[in-house]
Amino acid sequence: MQYKLILRNIKKVLVITYYWPPSGGAGVQRVLKFVKYLSQSGVEPIVLTVDEKKASYAVLDATLLKDIPSDVKVYKTSSFEPLQLFSAVFGKDKIPHAGFANAGKGKPGSKLLRFIRGNFFIPDARKGWVKHAYRKAAALIKEQGIDTVFISSPPHSSQLLGLKLRKQFGVKWIADMRDPWTDIYYYKDLMHTAMASRVDNAYEHAVLESADEVLVVSDDIKRMFAAKLANGAEKKIHVIPNGYDESDFLLTRSSPADKFLVTYTGTIAESYNPEIFFKTIKSLVVKNPSIKIEIHFVGILSASVKHMAEQFGLVTNCKFTSYVSHEEVIKLMMSSTCLLLVIPEVKNDKGILTGKLFEYLASRKPIIGIGPSGGDAATIIDNCKAGKMFDRTEEKQLEDYVSSLLEQWKLSKDLDLKDDSYKQYSRKELTKKLVEIIG
Repeated sequence: MQYKLILRNIKKVLVITYYWPPSGGAGVQRVLKFVKYLSQSGVEPIVLTVDEKKASYAVLDATLLKDIPSDVKVYKTSSFEPLQLFSAVFGKDKIPHAGFANAGKGKPGSKLLRFIRGNFFIPDARKGWVKHAYRKAAALIKEQGIDTVFISSPPHSSQLLGLKLRKQFGVKWIADMRDPWTDIYYYKDLMHTAMASRVDNAYEHAVLESADEVLVVSDDIKRMFAAKLANGAEKKIHVIPNGYDESDFLLTRSSPADKFLVTYTGTIAESYNPEIFFKTIKSLVVKNPSIKIEIHFVGILSASVKHMAEQFGLVTNCKFTSYVSHEEVIKLMMSSTCLLLVIPEVKNDKGILTGKLFEYLASRKPIIGIGPSGGDAATIIDNCKAGKMFDRTEEKQLEDYVSSLLEQWKLSKDLDLKDDSYKQYSRKELTKKLVEIIG
């Protein structure tokens, strides 16, 4: 009897997300890890996602499938994906992702593609999933007596499901908005007409007003969204940053003894502008001819990165690796001397908190940061004593810092950090905050 009572008290939450394994990339990991630890916290997550055969995923990573708890039910639906058509006609590399790193603005046809995307697919080109997802969500809510839905975006079109489900069923709606909407830094590149912009802003406002709770990843994004709401309404906006999963970092850390290895993982779009870093490395290479300094870029890179390597005569010091699995990324972090973090040089950059920042922290390697020194990422790095962030005007300060790391490395090849403040950002701890919001 007691066992049955416990079963009845388990809270069911419908988790709606477009990005789900085998999709790869940083976006999928936040909700995947929430689901993993919700299932260990007295909450039963029921996942609704898109069929990967119908989805427009830019990258795949089958290694993430192992993180899906065996007892979690996952339902998949069909979708109408205009990006699939774009992919067939223009090539898979034209599927937009990660801040339009691959938009190729200067290439023929790219302007037309961006105009079509910005004006015919509002709020985004994955909106065709909404009607399919709504039918299944409605059925699950009725069949399983679900009274809470958690919707993670982007794509922000997924939040339109919340508007419909809350109106139809009166469910509690938690909108997890990993990125800004109309304030996203590449928004102007979508070439919205005045009418398209009004429609998109109306969608955003309706979601912010109607959601019972809104989750964001940084204080700056909270301020951004709060400014669009009536005074007092900002209380429903909660900051739960991205984090790291302890189980991903069970490997033994190591540092190469034969070279000073700086690793960067993830996307670098045109807007990232890491020139100050290349200048610093060039200077240190000249000053330390007997030391092998290597920079390993792992991920999707704009052509400008390789061009800078050539410009500063650092081609032989650079290694470029395309997208690899999340497991492999962790291994590469853990076997580096230090790690490079670059925040895009864009509007609202102070609120950008990439998921890799927290995995960088968990790797215990010193972070060399390029971006706003007064931003949210800089604050976290400082608080965790994990490195330093430098504005792009601070060339001397950056060189002094990297030079100091190099001097330490000469004495001891192991620069691994000792401070454990980073542990507050474990996915398990962060999920506890979500459980409180679910109620």
